[in-house]
Amino acid sequence: MPKAGNNIDINKISAAGLLVTLGIVFGNIGTSPLYTMSAVLNGGKGNFGDLLVYGSLSCIFWTLTLTTTIKHIAITLRADNNGEGGIFALFALMKNKSVWVAVLTMIGGGALLADAIITPSITVTSAIEGLELFNPKIPVVPIVLVIIAALFFIQQFGTHFIGSYFGPVILVWFLMLGLLGLSQIISNPLILGSLNPVYAYRFLSEFPGGFVLLGAVFLCTTGVETIYVDLGHCGRNNIRVSWIFVKISLMLNYMGQGAWLLQNYKGGEDLNPFFEIMPEWLLLPGIVIATTAAIIASQSIISGSFTLVSEAALLNFWPRLRVLHPTLVRGQVYMPFVNMILWIACTIVVLIFKKSGNMDAAYVLAITITEIATTLLLAVYLFQKGVNHRLISFMVMVYLTVEGSFLIANLFKFSKGGWFTLILGLLFILIMLGWYFGRKIKNRYISFANLNKYTDLFRDLSQDESVPKTATNLVYIIRANRKDQVESKVVYSIFSKFPKRADKYWLLHIDRVNEPNQFEYQVTQIIPGILIRVDFHIGFKVEPSINLYFREVLEDLSATGEIKLESGYESLRKYDIPPDFKFILIERIMPRDYKLSNWENFILFLNNIAGKMSISDIKALQLDATNTVIEHVPIIIDQPSHRRIQRMKEI
Repeated sequence: MPKAGNNIDINKISAAGLLVTLGIVFGNIGTSPLYTMSAVLNGGKGNFGDLLVYGSLSCIFWTLTLTTTIKHIAITLRADNNGEGGIFALFALMKNKSVWVAVLTMIGGGALLADAIITPSITVTSAIEGLELFNPKIPVVPIVLVIIAALFFIQQFGTHFIGSYFGPVILVWFLMLGLLGLSQIISNPLILGSLNPVYAYRFLSEFPGGFVLLGAVFLCTTGVETIYVDLGHCGRNNIRVSWIFVKISLMLNYMGQGAWLLQNYKGGEDLNPFFEIMPEWLLLPGIVIATTAAIIASQSIISGSFTLVSEAALLNFWPRLRVLHPTLVRGQVYMPFVNMILWIACTIVVLIFKKSGNMDAAYVLAITITEIATTLLLAVYLFQKGVNHRLISFMVMVYLTVEGSFLIANLFKFSKGGWFTLILGLLFILIMLGWYFGRKIKNRYISFANLNKYTDLFRDLSQDESVPKTATNLVYIIRANRKDQVESKVVYSIFSKFPKRADKYWLLHIDRVNEPNQFEYQVTQIIPGILIRVDFHIGFKVEPSINLYFREVLEDLSATGEIKLESGYESLRKYDIPPDFKFILIERIMPRDYKLSNWENFILFLNNIAGKMSISDIKALQLDATNTVIEHVPIIIDQPSHRRIQRMKEI
């Protein structure tokens, strides 16, 4: 996803920053007028009347006010992790990362990924359906599939070039939304009365099936979750100022559609009021602009998905996947596996549901689940930060009431598409569940050795010429946070499995810190010139190119005279041959002769499945595969034996 900060200071409000924000942040929510009023109309056309129009418009306005303006714009954007936002950034901010906090993060993240699949499907389909006004027999589904295939195909080349046009195109889109709506409001200005919350109350209490129609109303918030996700790309102030223009444009268009319905709709027929309010001369250009806006909205959520999954992987919620950087734009990533999965899933959605009206139940359920998870996580974060618990309780009560009502309303449409969201979300959640908690089960049995007890052994082994030299420099990737400790498996590998003599032993520790862009290292000479530890303090948004960073560390240490970069072999040293390095990666194997609970076995089963998706440590840390060795050692689990086997007595 393009980052405004490449050429623009995102912390300051500027015309360029506001324009970029429109394209990146508000493309998704900006396309909601394409299908929201149409979904409301299709759900209530059997009882069409003033209350349906006024009540639904009132619900739309107050939903946008409560969930978007107050919750996201005013409150959630304050919860930034050094300028970064999103549900995983919120998790990183937590001081106490309990099991339930992790599970809530998985639920929200899984729903967000499900949303990323349904967004391109419903937005592109709803835009192309406008062509049916010219020809009712136009093949909408094949056209949509071609556009979606092209959209995912171009991801591998990067989207910085087309991304530079997002802002101007979305600006034109919002101007068109506002002017189209205004042209209808002028003919029926009384429609402005729909802002009165009394109509929302009457709609829910008096209109037949009004509560169920809340599911359609909530479509107006589609894309609201990306406001927080894109905080680090555009900045809090640019988002807040842009939202004023966006909300006015959206409400003008919604009320314009309502005004047209009151004056022209007779009831019973299927139509989309968004295209009906367009004058005939604007219809074809309007459909082109709508399709372009839909593609931009889809592009934003696809790019956001790459960022989301990469951040999840760095926080150990997701298996490590191949990450490419197709452009020189910092922060823009491309994940081939994720791209392929999203494309296949989007294609399946279009083939199953065929019409945008059939997708709304699946779409809005994904958004609702994400919003509820965000509300609960935000409450935990604010509580840990020391905010008054009465204010937090009031916020939770209000938003769980509102979002819980939308969730219940959407569950009435479970058989009409909601099931698809739950299946998608559950698949993503199971992957995260297995990977996150599976690692915790395995890490439970990690034991550490005190390096102070082995210093003499390191010195003696490095000088023992009776042991063949494994390498001049032997490098291990470790996880021990304490500088005087190392995993027992490393000690086992060096001294017991097969003695490994080297001139220098390097212990590399990668510390993924909460600050997104921290990029520093520390060096500790445990045994000067023999045993050296390097700690890389890397933000969760920094690419872990450990091989490159280690080489830069060596250059620094050589420049300061702390080490000599020379071959360990005398015959090569006089020819200035550089020293050799060998990396050792140790994979722990779970033995089968122990017992775990059924739940732990299930988690490890999920972990093994998720592991099939993961790339190796060599690729994840970008090590040189030609000088990296992978060793396997057993996970030692100290379990008391029920009894000791006895030797038979000789007869």
